[in-house]
Amino acid sequence: MNVLVIGNGGREHALAWKLSQSPRVSKVFCAPGNTGTALVGQNVNIQATEFAKLIRFAKENDVALTVVGPEIPLVFEMTKAEFLREELGPRSDQIPPVLGIVDAFTWAGLKIFGPTRAAAELEGSKVFCKDLLRNADVPTADYRVFRSVDRAVTFLREREDVPVVVKADGLAAGKGVIVCSGRVEALDAVERIGRQLEFGDAGKQIVIEERLDGREASVLAITDGQTIITLPAAQDHKRAHDGDTGPNTGGMGAYSPAPLVTPEMMSWIEEHVLVPTVHAMKRARRPFRGVLYAGLMITNQGPKVLEYNVRFGDPECQPLMMRLKSDLFELLLATAEGKLDQIEPPVWDERPSVCVVMASEGYPGKYAKGKPIRGLDEAAKVPDCQVFHAGTAFGPDGQVVTDGGRVLGVTAVGQSIPAAKLQAYTAVKAIRWDGAWCRKDISDKANS
Repeated sequence: MNVLVIGNGGREHALAWKLSQSPRVSKVFCAPGNTGTALVGQNVNIQATEFAKLIRFAKENDVALTVVGPEIPLVFEMTKAEFLREELGPRSDQIPPVLGIVDAFTWAGLKIFGPTRAAAELEGSKVFCKDLLRNADVPTADYRVFRSVDRAVTFLREREDVPVVVKADGLAAGKGVIVCSGRVEALDAVERIGRQLEFGDAGKQIVIEERLDGREASVLAITDGQTIITLPAAQDHKRAHDGDTGPNTGGMGAYSPAPLVTPEMMSWIEEHVLVPTVHAMKRARRPFRGVLYAGLMITNQGPKVLEYNVRFGDPECQPLMMRLKSDLFELLLATAEGKLDQIEPPVWDERPSVCVVMASEGYPGKYAKGKPIRGLDEAAKVPDCQVFHAGTAFGPDGQVVTDGGRVLGVTAVGQSIPAAKLQAYTAVKAIRWDGAWCRKDISDKANS
């Protein structure tokens, strides 16, 4: 069977790499892909939001399953009129007014892994997410929503000067969350998000919530809306610099499993977080199918949900795929078909995995592209290690060059977390380009 992976980051390289190992998969296509996905499949020059082109490609190339990597196409809207004009599927009055990529593929008669546009609002709107959590009685931080910058400013000036978190409502590539130590920083964050529109239209609504103290963990689950399969816990590193300092990024590294999340805590999270969320989405007539990613803060009062994502995390996906021993294609196909209860639970390598992100100079701010990357062949020789490409491209001479802020996700497994870290950083040291940098403390939290 042929599989189509949508996206061009490190997560998509990891998914394509794992899918290519399935005995049932004959070919993996990646749209648009990167230099890493080209090593395990065939890149297709179609962007993730070009729904009509993607649907036609899937039909013409007998794609049995499409796997959506990033969040943008899940919430990106195609109008009913456009869908009908492109003649992508049977005409019907029941086609919704707007369609995300999953809606469009489904109406075109194609199997696809991921949530509908309505269900993807769990990530696409922090306001929707917080309201759903409150209604479902899922533990989360207290919050207020503002559509007016002036009202948000007044609220901050009149309340006690305590640490808060200021969030843009919409998608902002993982950067629209500003953790503030007090009123001055919070007022600046409101100005940046709501007045200066630093994150574009994502800042049309602002969420101000209490700042939770504790340690973060990521728990991902795959669900078809009926059955929930929880994956091993992971821990991301959002801040740019060592010691969790500097601005937020899309993620500078991750490791799995996270010792912080004990088996007892995982059972509690399943019962009090994941199950109520899936039921609440069903009650809201937005049944959820795909990856439900809970970003959690483990507080003294127990786990609380910081946010939900509706796809595999990047870079959490990389260490998870390194540890997965089961057939990923079987798992994702069963989800898309609503048959998760008919397959065996996935089997995991007991060895932990660590992913270190190598980034371009200047990230998460402005950065240059086109820097030649050296040492990839040497890094590939490090045992139990994979270099997943994120922001890479082919230069004019065919050499691999940088093409993004987060460039590579160097991922390794080992008998222990320190051993996996050593392998990953051994490969990191082999890779060079002008301005390359990374955090040096990925996974150290596991030992604290």
